[in-house]
Amino acid sequence: MSGGSLKLRGAVRAILGDNIDTDIIYPGRYLNITDRELTAEHLFELSYPEIRAAIRPGEFIVARRNFGCGSSREQAAAALKFAGVGAVIAGSFARIFYRNCINLGLPAVIAPDAALACAAGDELELDLAAGEIRNVTQDRAIASARLDPRAVELITAGGLIAYLKRKHAA
Repeated sequence: MSGGSLKLRGAVRAILGDNIDTDIIYPGRYLNITDRELTAEHLFELSYPEIRAAIRPGEFIVARRNFGCGSSREQAAAALKFAGVGAVIAGSFARIFYRNCINLGLPAVIAPDAALACAAGDELELDLAAGEIRNVTQDRAIASARLDPRAVELITAGGLIAYLKRKHAA
């Protein structure tokens, strides 16, 4: 694998607090749904239904610390991806949730001050390989961690499965 560049631009749909667990992202009562694309219908259903109703493709979710804590279920990351979320930016992530995002091709960006450095509606530019976030609306930089080049490659490919299919088809 050799990582390249991955730049995204989008608006912040919502800013959430600390400890947004996988039950808040995707309620456990829907774990029997096997079509991952249908998980989007239940994104934030119990706690933030207004986000689910308003999310537009490519928009970003920003949160404080420990996003994706709780159960290690992949459905929470899938619900975000298939709802069209362009990236999740948080002060920190639960480890398995972070890996699930990368494996599904959903950018997960660690930026400890992002929740304080932007507002809902702000336009952001992300350079995942360089670890740079620019708040275009407020004309300010937001410190973030670079994604590993291998993670950038997986995200660019559309996730681990798409990456492996391409690799083994060649």
